[in-house]
Amino acid sequence: MPSMLHHHQPSPRPPARTVVLGAGGFIGGAIVRRLEANGCAVAAFGRQTLDLVADDAASRLASRLHTDDAVVVVAAKAPCKTPAMMLDNIRMMAAICAALAERPVTHLVYVSSDAVYADGPLPLSEASPAAPTSLHGAMHLAREHMLRAAAPATALAILRPTLVYGAGDPHNGYGPNKFRRQANRGETIVLFGEGEERRDHVAVDDIAEIVRLVLEHRSDGVLNVATGTVASFRALAEKAVALSGRQVAIKGSPRSGPMPHNGYRPFDPAATLQAFPEFRYTALDEGLSRAQRQEFG
Repeated sequence: MPSMLHHHQPSPRPPARTVVLGAGGFIGGAIVRRLEANGCAVAAFGRQTLDLVADDAASRLASRLHTDDAVVVVAAKAPCKTPAMMLDNIRMMAAICAALAERPVTHLVYVSSDAVYADGPLPLSEASPAAPTSLHGAMHLAREHMLRAAAPATALAILRPTLVYGAGDPHNGYGPNKFRRQANRGETIVLFGEGEERRDHVAVDDIAEIVRLVLEHRSDGVLNVATGTVASFRALAEKAVALSGRQVAIKGSPRSGPMPHNGYRPFDPAATLQAFPEFRYTALDEGLSRAQRQEFG
C-alpha cells in the first residue's frame, strides 16, 4: 500500500457527484458543508436515511450509487469501545463493500483514525507501522483492509486524522470540545493527572478541506491529518477558560491507569504539505477561537 498520496488528476476537478456516508455526524456534516459551499454535487446519507446495519443496507446503498460517483465513508459507531460496537462497525463496512461490488464507483475516500498506529517510533508518519492497541484502532484498520479488498481497482484514499475539535461535536470527549463547554458553563475543569499529555489536535474544517482536495485530485494512498504541533491538555483547558472570559478552576486528579501514549504523540505533517503545497493547517489558537465563536457567539 502506498504511504503517500498519488493524484490521478494533477489538475483539480470535482467528481460528478460525491456520496457521503455518515453525513449526519460531526466530521461527515463538516465535509458535506464544505463540498456544498464549493458548488459540488453531494448526496448526503445519514443513519436516518440509510441505516448501514439494516439487513437490506447493501442493496439499498447499491441502488443509490452511480458509476461516476465518488464515495466518502465516514459512517461509524465511534469511539469503538466494546465488542458489540466492533461487530456493528464491521457489519456497516460489509454492507458498503457489498454495495461497491455490485455498483463500482470511480473513487473512494475513507476517514479512518490515527488509532491504527502503534506509539513509536516518533514522530508518527504515513510510513509508521499500523499496530493498533485499542478496539477503536483495530476496527478502523480492519475496515481499511475491507475496503481495499472490496474495490482493488478503485482509487482509494485513506485519511487518518488525529484528535478532532470544533463546534458541534456531539461526543463531548475529554479535550478542547469538553473544556470549552465546561468553561462557558462556569464548571470546574478536572484533568486526568495534571493534564501533562501532549497531543496533536486538528480542526474539523481542516479535515473537510483535505477531503475536498483529495476528491478533486482523485487521490489514492494514505494521509495522516495532523498539524505537526502538540499541546498539553492543561494548556488546552487554560485556552478554553481564557476564551470563555469566566473565572473557572482547573484541577488535576489521580490517574486510574497508565498515561495514554506515554504522554506524547507527535506527527510529521510533511506528506500533507507535499500532497497539497498550498494547504495550511489551522493554528490551534485560531481554531479554538473559531469554535468558541461558532458555538457560543
